[in-house]
Amino acid sequence: MERTAAEAAAGGKGAWRDGAWVLSSKEINFPYPVALTLLHMVFSSVVCFAITKIFKIVKIEEGMTTDIYISSVIPIGAMFAMTLWLGNSAYLYISVAFAQMLKAIMPVAVFLLGAAFGLEEMSCKMLAIMSVISVGVIVASVGEITISWVGVVYQMGGVVAEALRLIFIEIFLKKKGVRLNLISMMYYVSPCSALCLFIPWLFLEKPKMDESASWNFPPFTLFLNCLCTFILNMSVFLVISRTSALTARVTGVVRDWSVVLLSAAIFADTQLTFINIIGYAIAIAGVVAYNNHKLKPKPQGNEQQSADSKANPGSPQDVETSISTKEAS
Repeated sequence: MERTAAEAAAGGKGAWRDGAWVLSSKEINFPYPVALTLLHMVFSSVVCFAITKIFKIVKIEEGMTTDIYISSVIPIGAMFAMTLWLGNSAYLYISVAFAQMLKAIMPVAVFLLGAAFGLEEMSCKMLAIMSVISVGVIVASVGEITISWVGVVYQMGGVVAEALRLIFIEIFLKKKGVRLNLISMMYYVSPCSALCLFIPWLFLEKPKMDESASWNFPPFTLFLNCLCTFILNMSVFLVISRTSALTARVTGVVRDWSVVLLSAAIFADTQLTFINIIGYAIAIAGVVAYNNHKLKPKPQGNEQQSADSKANPGSPQDVETSISTKEAS
């Protein structure tokens, strides 16, 4: 079964929170989110190049043209860069737990944008589910003890950028007719994202890094951080390819709760309130209802899907893994 962009968003994103420990002034103290995200994309580009061109473990899929790269890959790469930049920047102002709560609204953003692009159909049931998620996020925000609206704006900006990225990926897969596996997608997108991040880093963060001597740059720690980000992409790919999208969704909900609770235990600046927990529980209930609704098989399309699978084996999985794994990047 092909996954839409809105479905992919419901699984949640994990890569943003990987940089929280590094960015924190109380921990590693590398408070430059653009530079950190740029390192992630350069690392991903180098690893993908080594896998495909040097060791030739994975073959790059054919079908990419200059026109497709300009019209599809560059917008995806730019939105991916914005997603990571804004998401990591939010950690300078709000806690990991609260950021995770705000990200629960992702399916709402993707569904509304998907409807605007003609990829989703409006229905009373879907609007009700979106309302439940929104109410849950609002309640969780009200329960936040020390709220920073700058951090909220950064996080919401990251949510919108991620929603647009998923929409562009769906258009890329459905209308361009290109099927890319995980490594192929990262091979094309990562360098583009790195270039998009290099320009703001050069003008916004490099002067600050030159002037300040208080920040810390532990190469080994940053290498591990980049490696964890890359492995996160691979882990989602393996879960979906070896099990199913439903399994990935269930583990995603468990993972989201784990992040909120563990961040409260690890980071001293994170204080969860009862209202926080209630609001996040409401939002997660909405996400679960959304997943259940979208994963229900459509009776009228089952026979056709089965015939298509036999005629073109593997393609649906390529579509699913391409979108799903990139949401974790």
